[in-house]
Amino acid sequence: MFFNLDEAGYERLKEMNEAGMESFRVALVYFLLIDKTNGKVIGECGFHSWNKAHHRAELYYHLKNDSDKRKGFMTEAVKEVIKFGFNELQLHRVQALVAHDNVPSIKLLERFKFTKEGTLREDYLVNGKMEDSECYSLLKHEWASTKK
Repeated sequence: MFFNLDEAGYERLKEMNEAGMESFRVALVYFLLIDKTNGKVIGECGFHSWNKAHHRAELYYHLKNDSDKRKGFMTEAVKEVIKFGFNELQLHRVQALVAHDNVPSIKLLERFKFTKEGTLREDYLVNGKMEDSECYSLLKHEWASTKK
């Protein structure tokens, strides 16, 4: 096993890497979410499209099983990943793209005081159809002011 990934998880990361996961300007920071009770990987959270030169990155997160949702796992993970991004990666801006009907994800972003900036029209190809993304962002000084 590699980073506590099973064979399917490893193959997925390998495919991402082979498809161009990193360039000279854009990188990925990837954290696995581990269930503390059994040590199994339940999801992932991190930054993709990390642009070091411009101090910005796109937040992403995913839980593998619906049974793990609404238990606070992602709230706990996102809090730490955002903190890591601003403190360790020296980010100025974190953004997240989400489908307009993904209410749990939107509520999660709003919990951390992300601001909705607008709609990216026909931004993602999903099941053969182009779909819009809602763009949310959080700036370092906004995040810092919420910690007080």
